Amino acid sequence: MRLKLVPTETNLDFFSLSKITFGASILAMIASIVAFFMLGLNYGIDFRGGTTIRTDSAITVDVGAYRAALVPLNLGDVTITEVIDPAAQLTGEISNVAQIRIQAQEGAESVTNEVITQIKAALNGVDPSMTFPQVDSVGPKVSGELIQTAIIAVVLAISAVLFYIWLRFEWQFSVGAVAALVHDIVLTIGVFAVLQIKFDLAIIAALLTIVGYSLNDTVVVFDRVRENLRKYKKLELKGVLNLSINETLSRTVMTSITTLIALVSLFVLGGDVIHGFVFAMIWGIIVGTYSSVFVASTILLRLGVKRDWSKEAGKADGQYANIDA
Repeated sequence: MRLKLVPTETNLDFFSLSKITFGASILAMIASIVAFFMLGLNYGIDFRGGTTIRTDSAITVDVGAYRAALVPLNLGDVTITEVIDPAAQLTGEISNVAQIRIQAQEGAESVTNEVITQIKAALNGVDPSMTFPQVDSVGPKVSGELIQTAIIAVVLAISAVLFYIWLRFEWQFSVGAVAALVHDIVLTIGVFAVLQIKFDLAIIAALLTIVGYSLNDTVVVFDRVRENLRKYKKLELKGVLNLSINETLSRTVMTSITTLIALVSLFVLGGDVIHGFVFAMIWGIIVGTYSSVFVASTILLRLGVKRDWSKEAGKADGQYANIDA
């Protein structure tokens, strides 16, 4: 027996509330931009510069004792957090892990090796059995370059999408697809600004993955739209879009839900190291699925598509409409 999350045939009108859904998307994007400029992002060591030390102890983590041991070193802004590993809790393993973040001081590239040695010695004074499985340092110059590189990577990805969709379909499709991608990225950054979740290079990787997923979902819908534009030559564009979205709805929902099942499992069992990345992916899958239907398709409807039926079927759309991806 096949599992069906959506009936084989649906007849939903996805544009009956288009003014509300499209308006809500615009308001959400504006709110995200405001949150970004007012609250800012909680940049990780990758972007801010500094040192992260991960500790593993045989006894229970005592954040107060750790902090008291580091006070005489005059390190400035130090953040100490106990790392909770859900996977270890489920398996009954004992996990006494802490993460110590030390921001780079003014004029210094990073925390020096001598200071790191002093930190380890001070913490070993609290617990002689404590080990330090991971020490990461990033200088301010490197972090600045990483920010620029990350921005360039996202912009180039969106530009490539714009060019590809333009070749494969028409410019109206391209604008709709890129608008959906920008919508997804802006909302994801807005959520990270509001929740102050650590924003590091792993989140940039998640953003690029979201771009790929959202684009794939949008192209599936647009490809069916192109087929139906040829098939139903007298049906108005709104009807063609509704028909196409309904025909691909089962695939869209099934793909999104199965992906979310895997991501939620990773979020619950994967530990704190990948929480930010997985959260970004979960949020991106949700807004990416939404934007493919309610943003990309709505923009395409508003822009319209030239339907020159005097041409052959293979040339009815864009110049490169019959190219297979």
